[in-house]
Amino acid sequence: MARTSSRRRSRSEVADDRSAARSRKGAESSAGATPAERIKPARPGPSQAEHPPVPDAPDAEGNGPLRVVRWLDGRIEEAEGTAALRSIRNRDCPTTWIDLCDPSPEQVAAVTEALGLHPLIAEDILEGNQRAKIEVTDDLVHIVMFALPRGSTEPVEIDLVLGEGFLLTVHDVAWDPRSVTALRTGLEPVIARGPDHLLWALVDDVVDGYFPFIDRLGDEIEDVEDVVIARADPATLERLFDLKKELLRIRRAVTPVREIFNQLTNRDLDLIDDEEVLYFRDVYDHLIRLTDELDNYRELVSGTLEVYLSTINNNLSLIMKRLTGVTVVLTGIAALAGIFGMSEAGTALGGKEAIGFWLVTVLTVAAALLMAWVLRRIDWI
Repeated sequence: MARTSSRRRSRSEVADDRSAARSRKGAESSAGATPAERIKPARPGPSQAEHPPVPDAPDAEGNGPLRVVRWLDGRIEEAEGTAALRSIRNRDCPTTWIDLCDPSPEQVAAVTEALGLHPLIAEDILEGNQRAKIEVTDDLVHIVMFALPRGSTEPVEIDLVLGEGFLLTVHDVAWDPRSVTALRTGLEPVIARGPDHLLWALVDDVVDGYFPFIDRLGDEIEDVEDVVIARADPATLERLFDLKKELLRIRRAVTPVREIFNQLTNRDLDLIDDEEVLYFRDVYDHLIRLTDELDNYRELVSGTLEVYLSTINNNLSLIMKRLTGVTVVLTGIAALAGIFGMSEAGTALGGKEAIGFWLVTVLTVAAALLMAWVLRRIDWI
Protein backbone atom coordinates (compact mmCIF):
# COMPACT_ATOMS: atom_id res chain seq x y z
CA MET A 1 0.00 0.00 0.00
CA ALA A 2 1.14 3.52 -0.69
CA ARG A 3 1.90 5.62 2.33
CA THR A 4 0.62 9.12 2.85
CA SER A 5 2.78 11.35 0.72
CA SER A 6 4.06 14.79 1.58
CA ARG A 7 2.18 17.96 0.68
CA ARG A 8 1.64 18.37 -3.03
CA ARG A 9 3.54 21.27 -4.55
CA SER A 10 1.37 24.05 -5.91
CA ARG A 11 1.48 25.11 -9.53
CA SER A 12 3.11 28.42 -8.51
CA GLU A 13 5.94 26.57 -6.75
CA VAL A 14 6.53 24.41 -9.81
CA ALA A 15 6.51 27.53 -11.97
CA ASP A 16 9.10 29.20 -9.70
CA ASP A 17 11.38 26.20 -10.17
CA ARG A 18 10.96 26.49 -13.93
CA SER A 19 11.79 30.21 -13.81
CA ALA A 20 14.92 29.48 -11.79
CA ALA A 21 15.95 26.82 -14.29
CA ARG A 22 15.42 29.25 -17.16
CA SER A 23 17.50 31.88 -15.34
CA ARG A 24 20.36 29.43 -14.81
CA LYS A 25 20.16 28.36 -18.45
CA GLY A 26 20.25 31.97 -19.59
CA ALA A 27 23.20 32.74 -17.33
CA GLU A 28 25.14 29.79 -18.70
CA SER A 29 24.40 30.87 -22.27
CA SER A 30 25.46 34.44 -21.54
CA ALA A 31 28.69 33.25 -19.95
CA GLY A 32 29.67 31.43 -23.15
CA ALA A 33 28.56 34.16 -25.58
CA THR A 34 30.67 36.90 -27.12
CA PRO A 35 30.25 40.51 -25.93
CA ALA A 36 28.49 41.37 -29.17
CA GLU A 37 26.02 38.55 -28.69
CA ARG A 38 25.31 39.59 -25.09
CA ILE A 39 24.30 43.12 -26.06
CA LYS A 40 22.13 42.07 -28.99
CA PRO A 41 19.02 44.35 -28.87
CA ALA A 42 15.65 42.84 -28.11
CA ARG A 43 13.09 42.60 -30.85
CA PRO A 44 10.33 45.16 -30.67
CA GLY A 45 6.90 43.83 -29.90
CA PRO A 46 4.53 45.97 -27.83
CA SER A 47 1.61 43.66 -28.59
CA GLN A 48 3.57 40.70 -27.27
CA ALA A 49 4.41 42.60 -24.12
CA GLU A 50 0.75 43.27 -23.58
CA HIS A 51 -0.32 39.67 -24.34
CA PRO A 52 2.61 37.26 -23.95
CA PRO A 53 2.60 34.40 -26.45
CA VAL A 54 1.68 30.93 -25.28
CA PRO A 55 3.62 27.96 -26.67
CA ASP A 56 1.83 25.21 -28.58
CA ALA A 57 3.20 22.29 -26.58
CA PRO A 58 5.47 21.56 -23.63
CA ASP A 59 8.91 22.97 -24.33
CA ALA A 60 12.28 23.17 -22.65
CA GLU A 61 11.05 26.00 -20.45
CA GLY A 62 8.28 23.84 -19.04
CA ASN A 63 5.24 25.62 -20.47
CA GLY A 64 2.28 23.28 -20.80
CA PRO A 65 0.05 23.02 -23.86
CA LEU A 66 -2.88 25.39 -24.34
CA ARG A 67 -5.66 23.99 -26.52
CA VAL A 68 -8.86 25.71 -27.57
CA VAL A 69 -11.83 23.99 -29.18
CA ARG A 70 -14.59 26.14 -30.67
CA TRP A 71 -18.00 25.04 -31.92
CA LEU A 72 -18.87 27.40 -34.74
CA ASP A 73 -21.42 27.01 -37.54
CA GLY A 74 -21.92 23.31 -36.86
CA ARG A 75 -18.26 22.36 -36.97
CA ILE A 76 -15.29 22.17 -34.63
CA GLU A 77 -12.28 24.48 -34.86
CA GLU A 78 -9.19 23.63 -32.83
CA ALA A 79 -6.14 25.75 -32.14
CA GLU A 80 -3.09 25.61 -29.91
CA GLY A 81 -0.64 28.05 -28.39
CA THR A 82 -0.60 31.63 -29.66
CA ALA A 83 -3.30 30.96 -32.24
CA ALA A 84 -5.46 29.52 -29.46
CA LEU A 85 -5.01 32.67 -27.39
CA ARG A 86 -6.17 34.81 -30.31
CA SER A 87 -9.23 32.59 -30.78
CA ILE A 88 -10.13 33.03 -27.10
CA ARG A 89 -10.31 36.80 -27.56
CA ASN A 90 -12.56 36.28 -30.57
CA ARG A 91 -15.86 35.61 -28.76
CA ASP A 92 -18.04 35.05 -31.83
CA CYS A 93 -18.95 31.38 -31.20
CA PRO A 94 -21.53 29.91 -28.79
CA THR A 95 -19.23 27.30 -27.20
CA THR A 96 -15.50 27.45 -26.48
CA TRP A 97 -13.45 24.94 -24.50
CA ILE A 98 -10.09 26.16 -23.22
CA ASP A 99 -7.83 23.44 -21.83
CA LEU A 100 -4.65 24.25 -19.93
CA CYS A 101 -2.33 21.38 -18.96
CA ASP A 102 0.30 22.05 -16.28
CA PRO A 103 0.35 25.78 -17.10
CA SER A 104 2.89 28.43 -16.24
CA PRO A 105 1.86 31.68 -14.47
CA GLU A 106 2.23 33.54 -17.76
CA GLN A 107 -0.20 31.20 -19.48
CA VAL A 108 -2.76 31.51 -16.68
CA ALA A 109 -2.45 35.29 -16.70
CA ALA A 110 -2.92 35.46 -20.46
CA VAL A 111 -5.98 33.19 -20.44
CA THR A 112 -7.67 34.88 -17.48
CA GLU A 113 -7.11 38.27 -19.12
CA ALA A 114 -8.56 37.03 -22.40
CA LEU A 115 -11.63 35.59 -20.64
CA GLY A 116 -12.01 38.52 -18.25
CA LEU A 117 -11.79 36.34 -15.12
CA HIS A 118 -11.32 37.69 -11.62
CA PRO A 119 -7.68 37.74 -10.41
CA LEU A 120 -8.65 35.59 -7.42
CA ILE A 121 -9.59 32.75 -9.77
CA ALA A 122 -6.15 32.91 -11.37
CA GLU A 123 -4.61 32.91 -7.90
CA ASP A 124 -6.61 29.82 -6.87
CA ILE A 125 -5.59 28.03 -10.07
CA LEU A 126 -1.89 28.71 -9.51
CA GLU A 127 -1.87 28.03 -5.78
CA GLY A 128 -3.39 24.56 -5.89
CA ASN A 129 -3.58 22.28 -2.84
CA GLN A 130 -7.14 23.39 -2.20
CA ARG A 131 -10.19 21.68 -0.85
CA ALA A 132 -12.83 20.62 -3.36
CA LYS A 133 -15.23 23.55 -3.59
CA ILE A 134 -17.62 25.57 -5.73
CA GLU A 135 -17.78 29.35 -6.06
CA VAL A 136 -20.76 30.83 -7.86
CA THR A 137 -21.09 34.41 -9.09
CA ASP A 138 -23.52 36.05 -11.47
CA ASP A 139 -21.52 35.16 -14.58
CA LEU A 140 -19.09 32.39 -13.47
CA VAL A 141 -19.03 29.01 -11.75
CA HIS A 142 -15.62 27.97 -10.44
CA ILE A 143 -15.31 24.30 -9.40
CA VAL A 144 -12.32 22.57 -7.84
CA MET A 145 -12.33 18.77 -7.91
CA PHE A 146 -9.83 15.95 -7.52
CA ALA A 147 -9.50 13.11 -10.00
CA LEU A 148 -8.01 9.68 -9.34
CA PRO A 149 -6.18 8.64 -12.54
CA ARG A 150 -6.16 4.93 -13.29
CA GLY A 151 -3.26 3.17 -11.59
CA SER A 152 -2.58 6.04 -9.19
CA THR A 153 -3.57 6.68 -5.57
CA GLU A 154 -2.59 10.35 -5.58
CA PRO A 155 -5.49 12.77 -6.26
CA VAL A 156 -5.00 15.25 -9.13
CA GLU A 157 -6.50 18.71 -8.76
CA ILE A 158 -8.74 19.99 -11.55
CA ASP A 159 -10.03 23.56 -11.87
CA LEU A 160 -13.12 24.09 -14.00
CA VAL A 161 -14.48 27.56 -14.76
CA LEU A 162 -17.87 27.76 -16.49
CA GLY A 163 -18.80 31.07 -18.05
CA GLU A 164 -21.12 32.44 -20.69
CA GLY A 165 -20.25 30.41 -23.78
CA PHE A 166 -17.00 28.90 -22.51
CA LEU A 167 -15.51 26.28 -20.22
CA LEU A 168 -11.96 26.55 -18.88
CA THR A 169 -10.20 23.44 -17.55
CA VAL A 170 -6.83 23.53 -15.79
CA HIS A 171 -5.16 20.30 -14.67
CA ASP A 172 -1.91 18.37 -14.36
CA VAL A 173 -0.55 16.06 -17.02
CA ALA A 174 -1.69 13.00 -15.04
CA TRP A 175 -5.32 13.61 -16.07
CA ASP A 176 -6.36 13.75 -19.73
CA PRO A 177 -9.82 15.26 -20.37
CA ARG A 178 -9.86 13.88 -23.91
CA SER A 179 -9.92 10.33 -22.51
CA VAL A 180 -13.23 10.68 -20.63
CA THR A 181 -15.93 8.21 -21.58
CA ALA A 182 -18.33 10.72 -23.14
CA LEU A 183 -15.63 12.08 -25.49
CA ARG A 184 -14.22 8.77 -26.75
CA THR A 185 -16.79 8.55 -29.51
CA GLY A 186 -16.17 12.14 -30.58
CA LEU A 187 -16.24 15.66 -29.21
CA GLU A 188 -18.94 17.01 -31.53
CA PRO A 189 -22.06 15.53 -29.82
CA VAL A 190 -20.96 16.87 -26.43
CA ILE A 191 -19.68 20.33 -27.28
CA ALA A 192 -22.63 20.99 -29.60
CA ARG A 193 -24.93 20.95 -26.55
CA GLY A 194 -23.05 23.76 -24.87
CA PRO A 195 -20.35 24.26 -22.25
CA ASP A 196 -22.63 23.12 -19.41
CA HIS A 197 -23.03 19.69 -21.04
CA LEU A 198 -19.28 19.51 -21.57
CA LEU A 199 -18.83 20.31 -17.88
CA TRP A 200 -21.15 17.43 -17.00
CA ALA A 201 -19.20 15.02 -19.24
CA LEU A 202 -15.92 15.86 -17.50
CA VAL A 203 -17.12 15.82 -13.89
CA ASP A 204 -19.18 12.67 -14.46
CA ASP A 205 -16.05 10.84 -15.60
CA VAL A 206 -14.12 12.16 -12.59
CA VAL A 207 -16.77 10.82 -10.21
CA ASP A 208 -16.93 7.48 -12.06
CA GLY A 209 -13.17 7.22 -11.62
CA TYR A 210 -13.65 7.03 -7.86
CA PHE A 211 -15.50 3.70 -8.03
CA PRO A 212 -12.58 1.44 -9.13
CA PHE A 213 -10.46 2.90 -6.35
CA ILE A 214 -13.20 2.34 -3.77
CA ASP A 215 -13.79 -1.22 -5.02
CA ARG A 216 -10.07 -1.99 -4.72
CA LEU A 217 -10.07 -0.69 -1.16
CA GLY A 218 -13.07 -2.89 -0.39
CA ASP A 219 -11.28 -6.00 -1.69
CA GLU A 220 -8.19 -5.18 0.36
CA ILE A 221 -10.27 -4.66 3.49
CA GLU A 222 -11.83 -8.11 3.03
CA ASP A 223 -8.38 -9.67 2.59
CA VAL A 224 -7.13 -7.99 5.77
CA GLU A 225 -10.16 -9.25 7.69
CA ASP A 226 -9.28 -12.83 6.72
CA VAL A 227 -5.63 -12.32 7.66
CA VAL A 228 -6.54 -10.83 11.05
CA ILE A 229 -8.63 -13.86 11.94
CA ALA A 230 -5.99 -16.34 10.73
CA ARG A 231 -2.82 -14.56 11.86
CA ALA A 232 -2.60 -11.25 13.71
CA ASP A 233 0.91 -9.82 13.40
CA PRO A 234 2.53 -6.35 13.20
CA ALA A 235 2.54 -6.44 9.39
CA THR A 236 -1.25 -6.82 9.41
CA LEU A 237 -1.57 -3.88 11.79
CA GLU A 238 0.58 -1.73 9.49
CA ARG A 239 -1.60 -2.69 6.53
CA LEU A 240 -4.70 -1.73 8.49
CA PHE A 241 -3.32 1.72 9.23
CA ASP A 242 -2.35 2.16 5.56
CA LEU A 243 -5.94 1.37 4.56
CA LYS A 244 -7.22 3.85 7.10
CA LYS A 245 -4.96 6.57 5.66
CA GLU A 246 -6.14 5.76 2.12
CA LEU A 247 -9.78 6.03 3.22
CA LEU A 248 -9.17 9.36 4.91
CA ARG A 249 -7.44 10.72 1.81
CA ILE A 250 -10.19 9.63 -0.57
CA ARG A 251 -12.80 10.91 1.87
CA ARG A 252 -11.21 14.36 1.85
CA ALA A 253 -11.34 14.34 -1.95
CA VAL A 254 -14.88 12.94 -2.37
CA THR A 255 -16.99 14.25 0.51
CA PRO A 256 -16.82 17.99 -0.43
CA VAL A 257 -17.77 17.10 -4.02
CA ARG A 258 -21.18 16.05 -2.78
CA GLU A 259 -21.85 19.62 -1.65
CA ILE A 260 -20.71 20.89 -5.07
CA PHE A 261 -23.37 18.89 -6.89
CA ASN A 262 -25.92 19.68 -4.23
CA GLN A 263 -25.56 23.33 -5.20
CA LEU A 264 -25.47 22.61 -8.92
CA THR A 265 -28.74 20.66 -8.74
CA ASN A 266 -30.66 22.77 -6.21
CA ARG A 267 -29.68 26.33 -7.16
CA ASP A 268 -31.15 28.22 -10.09
CA LEU A 269 -28.04 28.92 -12.17
CA ASP A 270 -28.32 30.83 -15.44
CA LEU A 271 -25.21 29.12 -16.83
CA ILE A 272 -26.77 25.63 -16.58
CA ASP A 273 -29.87 24.79 -18.60
CA ASP A 274 -32.78 23.12 -16.88
CA GLU A 275 -32.35 20.09 -19.14
CA GLU A 276 -28.75 19.65 -17.95
CA VAL A 277 -29.72 19.68 -14.27
CA LEU A 278 -31.00 16.11 -14.67
CA TYR A 279 -27.52 14.98 -15.73
CA PHE A 280 -25.89 16.67 -12.75
CA ARG A 281 -28.49 15.09 -10.47
CA ASP A 282 -27.42 11.67 -11.73
CA VAL A 283 -23.82 12.46 -10.73
CA TYR A 284 -25.12 13.59 -7.33
CA ASP A 285 -26.80 10.20 -6.87
CA HIS A 286 -23.48 8.48 -7.63
CA LEU A 287 -21.76 10.63 -5.01
CA ILE A 288 -24.35 9.69 -2.40
CA ARG A 289 -23.62 6.02 -3.06
CA LEU A 290 -19.89 6.71 -2.92
CA THR A 291 -20.04 8.45 0.43
CA ASP A 292 -22.22 5.66 1.83
CA GLU A 293 -19.65 3.07 0.71
CA LEU A 294 -16.85 5.15 2.22
CA ASP A 295 -18.69 5.25 5.54
CA ASN A 296 -19.23 1.49 5.40
CA TYR A 297 -15.57 0.81 4.64
CA ARG A 298 -14.53 3.15 7.40
CA GLU A 299 -16.66 1.16 9.85
CA LEU A 300 -15.20 -2.09 8.50
CA VAL A 301 -11.63 -0.89 9.01
CA SER A 302 -12.44 0.27 12.55
CA GLY A 303 -14.14 -3.06 13.27
CA THR A 304 -11.20 -4.99 11.83
CA LEU A 305 -8.84 -3.03 14.05
CA GLU A 306 -10.95 -3.95 17.08
CA VAL A 307 -10.87 -7.61 16.00
CA TYR A 308 -7.08 -7.39 15.72
CA LEU A 309 -6.79 -6.01 19.25
CA SER A 310 -9.19 -8.66 20.57
CA THR A 311 -7.18 -11.40 18.84
CA ILE A 312 -3.96 -10.12 20.40
CA ASN A 313 -5.60 -10.08 23.84
CA ASN A 314 -6.98 -13.59 23.34
CA ASN A 315 -3.55 -14.87 22.32
CA LEU A 316 -2.04 -13.28 25.41
CA SER A 317 -4.68 -14.90 27.62
CA LEU A 318 -3.97 -18.29 26.00
CA ILE A 319 -0.26 -17.91 26.67
CA MET A 320 -0.95 -17.01 30.31
CA LYS A 321 -3.20 -20.08 30.68
CA ARG A 322 -0.50 -22.36 29.33
CA LEU A 323 2.15 -20.85 31.56
CA THR A 324 -0.18 -21.30 34.54
CA GLY A 325 -0.69 -24.97 33.65
CA VAL A 326 3.05 -25.57 33.39
CA THR A 327 3.53 -23.82 36.74
CA VAL A 328 0.95 -26.09 38.39
CA VAL A 329 2.71 -29.20 37.12
CA LEU A 330 6.15 -28.03 38.17
CA THR A 331 4.94 -26.80 41.56
CA GLY A 332 3.59 -30.24 42.50
CA ILE A 333 6.83 -31.90 41.49
CA ALA A 334 8.87 -29.33 43.37
CA ALA A 335 6.81 -29.77 46.55
CA LEU A 336 7.24 -33.54 46.67
CA ALA A 337 10.87 -33.31 45.65
CA GLY A 338 11.47 -30.95 48.54
CA ILE A 339 10.19 -33.50 51.00
CA PHE A 340 12.12 -36.44 49.56
CA GLY A 341 14.95 -34.31 48.40
CA MET A 342 18.59 -33.88 49.10
CA SER A 343 18.50 -35.63 52.47
CA GLU A 344 17.59 -38.95 50.77
CA ALA A 345 19.67 -38.50 47.62
CA GLY A 346 22.82 -40.17 48.89
CA THR A 347 21.04 -43.24 50.22
CA ALA A 348 18.95 -43.59 47.07
CA LEU A 349 21.98 -43.36 44.80
CA GLY A 350 23.73 -45.96 46.92
CA GLY A 351 20.86 -48.42 46.47
CA LYS A 352 20.15 -48.45 50.22
CA GLU A 353 16.81 -46.59 50.11
CA ALA A 354 13.68 -48.47 51.08
CA ILE A 355 10.86 -49.25 48.70
CA GLY A 356 8.86 -46.32 50.07
CA PHE A 357 11.15 -43.78 48.48
CA TRP A 358 10.70 -45.26 45.04
CA LEU A 359 6.95 -45.53 45.58
CA VAL A 360 6.71 -41.82 46.40
CA THR A 361 8.83 -40.98 43.37
CA VAL A 362 6.60 -42.97 41.06
CA LEU A 363 3.49 -41.38 42.57
CA THR A 364 4.99 -37.91 42.09
CA VAL A 365 5.68 -38.51 38.43
CA ALA A 366 2.26 -40.08 37.92
CA ALA A 367 0.55 -37.10 39.58
CA ALA A 368 2.47 -34.71 37.34
CA LEU A 369 1.47 -36.66 34.25
CA LEU A 370 -2.16 -36.72 35.42
CA MET A 371 -2.22 -32.95 35.95
CA ALA A 372 -0.65 -32.41 32.52
CA TRP A 373 -3.30 -34.64 30.92
CA VAL A 374 -6.14 -32.78 32.68
CA LEU A 375 -4.76 -29.37 31.69
CA ARG A 376 -4.41 -30.58 28.13
CA ARG A 377 -8.02 -31.74 28.08
CA ILE A 378 -9.25 -28.31 29.16
CA ASP A 379 -6.96 -26.63 26.58
CA TRP A 380 -4.72 -24.89 29.08
CA ILE A 381 -1.50 -26.32 27.69
